[in-house]
Amino acid sequence: MGEPEMWGRRSWELLSTVRERSPLVQCITNLVSMDLMANVLLAGGASPAMVHSLPEINDFTPHTDALLINIGTLSEAWLPSMMAAAAAAARSGRPWVLDPVAVSASDFRLNACLQLLLLRPAVIRGNASEIIGISNASRVQGSKGADSSHESVEAIDAAKSLALSTGAVVAVTGAVDLVTDGKQVMAVTNGVPMLQKITATGCAVTALIAAFVAVTPQRALQATACALAVFGLAGEIGMATSRGPASLRMNLIDSLHGMDEEAVTSGVNIQHRASADLSPQP
Repeated sequence: MGEPEMWGRRSWELLSTVRERSPLVQCITNLVSMDLMANVLLAGGASPAMVHSLPEINDFTPHTDALLINIGTLSEAWLPSMMAAAAAAARSGRPWVLDPVAVSASDFRLNACLQLLLLRPAVIRGNASEIIGISNASRVQGSKGADSSHESVEAIDAAKSLALSTGAVVAVTGAVDLVTDGKQVMAVTNGVPMLQKITATGCAVTALIAAFVAVTPQRALQATACALAVFGLAGEIGMATSRGPASLRMNLIDSLHGMDEEAVTSGVNIQHRASADLSPQP
């Protein structure tokens, strides 16, 4: 079995497992992304829970299968819940995923992420500028909020460094998605440019990563790459009948829900890459 076939088979196995087990994914996320994130999790077969109230954390988080923390609309009121949930996940052996949205926008945001890193996320997913900022523990000058001012390949050294220093798998998303544990680098080339015209697609794919990691926490690198590929493939399939961002949003959810074995095994595009060869390949 060649590499494309192996990754196609692995992606289908993980998607099937998520559908069979319906892992409970707690999402402490931004106000913009809740709807799409919950619907993507449901379409992928997982069970979303948007639980962020501090008094609920110690009762609820230990019983989840994975936790997602997204700082997109960070506030002083929500940060204690994020910290408590990450700590509870760590104590109970549950994997958790960090999405450092617009980490360079303010010192408050950067410092919050640096505190969260101390609680050992299993995966960190961000765009290139976000990964560079959090890896260097400094705000990236010229940051455009949640938009990246860098290509994913520009962040690979920062991603490797961040992975080695935290023990997390780091995913840098962009035209080519790069996933690393500090040693290996995987490249995922599924997806369509119009996904960038739909708010919260990055947030939603991070949630799908959490669902995939929930069912195979010991293989977070594989789970992350497969989740990115499946989400991107759903975008490709959905784009075929879309007229613009609004219809693609609907078709993305439908495509993920209806994705079958043939589509996954023949459609995902994941490759090992050497650091010197990280440009898109035909």
